[in-house]
Amino acid sequence: MLPRARFRGFTLARVAALALITLTALGLGVLAQRDESRPAVPAGAKAGDLALEPCTYDTEDGGLPADCGTLVVPENRRDPDSRLIALPVVRIHATGDGEPSEPVFRLEGGPGLTNMTFPAASRLTGRHDVVLVGYRGVDGSTVLDCPEVVSAMQGRADLVAEDSLRAYGKAFADCAGRLTAEGVDLDGYSLPQRVDDLEAARRALGYERIDLVSESAGTRTAMIYSWRYPESVHRSAMIAVNPPGHFVWDPEITDQQLAEYAELCRADRECAARTDDLAATLRATAQDVPGRWGPLAIKEGNVRAAALWGLFHTTEAAAPLNAPATLDAWLAAADGDAGGLWAVSLLADLTFPESFVWGEFAASGAIDAEAAKAYYAGGGDPGSILGNAATDFLWGGGRLAEAWPAGPDHAEYQRVRTSETETLLIGGTLDLSTPARLAAGELLPALPNGRQVLLDGLGHSTDFWHHRPEAAERLLTAFFDSGEIDDSLFGTHRVRFTAGATALPTLAKALLGTLAGLVLAAAALLGWMALRVRRRGGFGPRAGVWLRTLAPVLTGLGGWCLAVLLVSVLRPEVFIGSRVLAVVSVGAAVGVTVHWAAARRGGPAGGRYAVLAVACLGSFAGAWLGFAAGQGLGALLTTLAGAALAANLAVLVLDILRDRRAGAAAA
Repeated sequence: MLPRARFRGFTLARVAALALITLTALGLGVLAQRDESRPAVPAGAKAGDLALEPCTYDTEDGGLPADCGTLVVPENRRDPDSRLIALPVVRIHATGDGEPSEPVFRLEGGPGLTNMTFPAASRLTGRHDVVLVGYRGVDGSTVLDCPEVVSAMQGRADLVAEDSLRAYGKAFADCAGRLTAEGVDLDGYSLPQRVDDLEAARRALGYERIDLVSESAGTRTAMIYSWRYPESVHRSAMIAVNPPGHFVWDPEITDQQLAEYAELCRADRECAARTDDLAATLRATAQDVPGRWGPLAIKEGNVRAAALWGLFHTTEAAAPLNAPATLDAWLAAADGDAGGLWAVSLLADLTFPESFVWGEFAASGAIDAEAAKAYYAGGGDPGSILGNAATDFLWGGGRLAEAWPAGPDHAEYQRVRTSETETLLIGGTLDLSTPARLAAGELLPALPNGRQVLLDGLGHSTDFWHHRPEAAERLLTAFFDSGEIDDSLFGTHRVRFTAGATALPTLAKALLGTLAGLVLAAAALLGWMALRVRRRGGFGPRAGVWLRTLAPVLTGLGGWCLAVLLVSVLRPEVFIGSRVLAVVSVGAAVGVTVHWAAARRGGPAGGRYAVLAVACLGSFAGAWLGFAAGQGLGALLTTLAGAALAANLAVLVLDILRDRRAGAAAA
């Protein structure tokens, strides 16, 4: 029998106040996740209104003086009775002396990514204002969130399995139907109407002409701007150019670029020692992707899809999953160590479902729906080296092209058009996402005032910004300031084929060791606490307080790690970042921990089970609320905090109620 704890100096009112404060803090965290400070249409506003006030914008060189505000635009300019929506606008002021030159409007890629985050803005502010206009459907008062799509991706045995792709396509159709029923006019969320937003911002800010710097999918917006408003654009720099029709990856071109990697591998002593033919090794491994690393499941479709993303970037600073790490993982798998592929599979599960605002992704990507239909009508992937799982994932095996309504604004911009705008095309020679040969062959001939710069050994747009920042700054500022091309600081980037200490197989072993270590440490701590209670009747007041405060952190993490390992072995379709998994695993471990830490001698009969039940119920409730108060890894931390606080409060209240009942009986 477990005696109950006594807490001196507490009244029920104080406990109630403490509980209220705790629950309020968690509740505010939940509300903070729901209220993301979206811009709102001011009362009495009309289309074209722009309200700005001074602010500071954070860049890689610190905060810069700026103006922040809201632009009001119609949701659908085709509809004269359309409602209004609000978009955020930031103007970062030029920092140099003298009269600023044309402002630079920045256009992020994606689709489905915010246009309001640009830490490299400080590289362009010497002689130019830098302007960010939020993308409709992502940054504005109406966001095309699709939780249906996120749910369809999470909890799948394989992101690119046929049943997953069917669920994915249905989820997009369901999301489009729900948004329409809620009053969202999906016809308004097109790239041409985004361009009209940029033009409205230009006029409202009083600029005669502007420069554009765009990257990846954002280059499509820049093209449409120069086609739609040629008199408004002074110069346009496009990084990692995506011509019309190429939101679908061409597997034949991907294979050609993998052949280029193979040639580089032959010239690299370490890579050549691992394989005679990199392309052939990749093909052989892709045809028989290991299903397990030890007992842990590897999801083949995840690995295939993530491989292309990993090969986008040749510099390790650009992204955690990069070409050196990806190729090293595949070569290690060919040698019998599949740990790196397990890490890739896990990374895809955790990151892909929430990578984009999926409704905006679909609305903007719909401009290439006909290209996607043609690709799948022609049979899809012809049997390429890695397969084309990345395209299958993004298009749902072709289903997205049918599931999301086609925008009526897109038809006239699905082919390359001539533009007189002075344009600079920038591409890496190893960019598998937006191959530079496509820009050279399809877009450059339509640009009488266009030039192209090829950056040897670089990949996608993130390489451009991270490889040599001073080189990127010189190239862009020289072009915007004078129209000159100065790529002299780039040189040739030598691609590495080994990832050293950050190799994915090594990281996989470290991650597995960490998970197992936390499980064992939590089990040892709980075992010691249980043994101490059984032999000595519990802990002293001071030790009990410390254990109730700190021990739940270790045991809660250990409980979650155990759940992750179990589902990775037994139920790989369970999403390891799910609320249910976190609440059940953390809640149970924390509840049991608080139960043992609160044990005392001299308690009433049946006290063991009452304290255990109350601690676990409180822990589950706090964990559920705590999970909702965080995001990503932060959700696990708030789950731990919520579980520990609520479990302790529940036991504390139970103890005080028992004291009162005992006092009343004695009286």
